[in-house]
Amino acid sequence: MPAGLTERGLASAVDDLLSRVPLVVRAEVRLPGRLPPEIETAAYFVVSEAVTNALKHADGAGGARPERGHGLAGLADRVEALDGWLLVTDERGGGTTVRAVLPCGS
Repeated sequence: MPAGLTERGLASAVDDLLSRVPLVVRAEVRLPGRLPPEIETAAYFVVSEAVTNALKHADGAGGARPERGHGLAGLADRVEALDGWLLVTDERGGGTTVRAVLPCGS
């Protein structure tokens, strides 16, 4: 777990992660403040895995699918275990969007 996540929170940790990525990526983090650690951790790893997939597969062909046994399916499982959902959309020949919605408590 990155120290920035536990020390400064999710938005800062995501900013740190994306500052080291040699691709054009964008993450939108909407938070009501600090979240429970399991939610922040899951959200961070969703971003991290999505960026890793982009680095491995960014050839412009599109076709990302959360199929069982692959990284995106693991993300979907992690998010769903916390009563959230993961949506992956992409356009053939264009970009892919990975959107995770996680419960932030009441």
